[in-house]
Amino acid sequence: MGLLDILKQYAGAGAPDDADVHAHFDEVARQTSVQDLGGGIAAALRSDATPPFGQSVGTLFGQSNPQQQAGVLNQLIQSLGPGALSGVAGGMLGRILGGNAQAATVTPAQASQLSPSDVSAIAAHAETTDPSIVDRIGSFYAEHPTLVKTLGAVALSAVMGHLSRR
Repeated sequence: MGLLDILKQYAGAGAPDDADVHAHFDEVARQTSVQDLGGGIAAALRSDATPPFGQSVGTLFGQSNPQQQAGVLNQLIQSLGPGALSGVAGGMLGRILGGNAQAATVTPAQASQLSPSDVSAIAAHAETTDPSIVDRIGSFYAEHPTLVKTLGAVALSAVMGHLSRR
């Protein structure tokens, strides 16, 4: 089945079975540009059909390896700015950075000190500060499509529904 045939299935209100959604997403991720996939992921993160942005990012963080965890945290930090580090998630970011807000780059070892719920709070705050963070996080996870599958069939359907309308 070709890419267009797959995406046509997600253009309407109905979607294939959950098992098919995962296989379809794998195929779409292989055949779609990273930019387009990132836009689809961002659309899913904004969708009313999926959990809130912060919760979704926390889920993805919990499934990520330490390098990916650091990468997503660094995206969030760029959105927040160094001044907000001590006030978000009980000051966890400020503490793991040793109070050095100017060196606001999280290492994989530091990232592993945060819980998914900490990251959920950080992401939710970042979204209120800078709504464009959703697009940057979508682009980040487009580089790691296997992780996106952990969000479940509804989110994957939202990604492919967005791509079908492009």
